[in-house]
Order: sequence, then C-alpha cells, then structure tokens
Amino acid sequence: MVAIKALACELPSRRGLPLARWSVSELRKEAMASGIVAQISGTTLWRWLGQDALRPWRHRSWIFPRDRHFAQKAGRILDLYQRRWKGAVLGPQDYVLCVDEKTSIQARRRKHPSLPPAAGRPTYVEHEYTRAGALAYLAAWDVHRAKLFGRCERRNGIAGFDRLIAQIMRRAPYRSARRVFVIVDNGSCHRGRRTAERIRAKWPNLTLVHTPVHASWP
Repeated sequence: MVAIKALACELPSRRGLPLARWSVSELRKEAMASGIVAQISGTTLWRWLGQDALRPWRHRSWIFPRDRHFAQKAGRILDLYQRRWKGAVLGPQDYVLCVDEKTSIQARRRKHPSLPPAAGRPTYVEHEYTRAGALAYLAAWDVHRAKLFGRCERRNGIAGFDRLIAQIMRRAPYRSARRVFVIVDNGSCHRGRRTAERIRAKWPNLTLVHTPVHASWP
C-alpha cells in the first residue's frame, strides 16, 4: 500500500510515461508493470488513495511571476483602488476604470423558436442551434462608481479597444475629468508604452496603467 501511494505522488514523466497526470487506470497499469503488485483492481487502488486523500488526477494551474517589477506595478493598482496615486489622494474629479476583453464568444441561433411557459411547464428552449460566428465583448468598469460600459466587436484588436475608450471618454464625467486612470493587462491591442502614448495623445487626461506581466486586472 505504501509503495502504491508513493507511486501516486510521482510525476508520470519520471517513469518515462507521456502523461500530464495519473488516472486510476494508468496508476493501476504502472503498479502492475513495475512489479509493485501482481494484480490490483481500480476500486481497491481508489480506496487506498482515498485513505490519505490522494487524488493525483486532479490538478491546479499556477505560474511563476516573470515580471521583475511585479510588486511595484501591482502596488500602484492597489493604490488606485484605494483612491491614491503616487502617494497623493485622488480628488473628486479623478476616476479609475478597469478594462478587459472576452474574446471568441460564440453567437448561436436556435433552429426552432422557444416555447413560452404554461401551467405546470417551464419555458422550452430548443437544444439544436446554428453557429452564427464569434464576437468579442469589451468591458470597462468604473471602480468607485460601480458603472459598467461594454460593447461587442467582430474581433478583438486595436480599433475595437480605441472605440471602447472613445465610448467612455466622450461622455460625462470622464470628458471633463481632471484625470482618468484606465487599468489594462498586457494584451496585444493595448500593450506597452507606445500604446499609452498614443492613447494619451488623443485623450490628454487619460493615463493607461498596465498590470504586471501574466496578471489580468483583479
């Protein structure tokens, strides 16, 4: 039993297996192939592992921070959430927004119309559908005013991002605000200093604030 549990705690690659993680069936085959046991059932193996809450077939993704300035970049965003910028408190004419994109949202059309609810029966929605392409949803959230702005675009890109910014900046109170801080991740359509300068040239009161690499806005 101890050898089985030790095997479950190994990475399959250490045994030359082309597996990302163990399954019960793969553990069973390897235990018998390596001579740990002559024969064992999947049920028994599952029960043995369950005694120590071992579930090697489950996994959680994680990543090492790559940005050398992670703490500095994350800190200024947290400060903005607390209405501070470079050590000073934001004024009543300063606004903070977060922007992100949800790409490749599949548009579907049901093959038959839905049926309304009736006595003792819920709404019936047809299971079959036709694909009507994909859309990108771009959204901005005013952190301190709890206001949402959004738009759909045929595809994600610089032009769509610029249209969302214009949608925000052409309306009050952002149009006449003292400062508007827009927090974005490092997606290709708004990455880097050049984008920040381009946006600032069109909207002088807007400051683009990037999250650390591999961090979306929280």
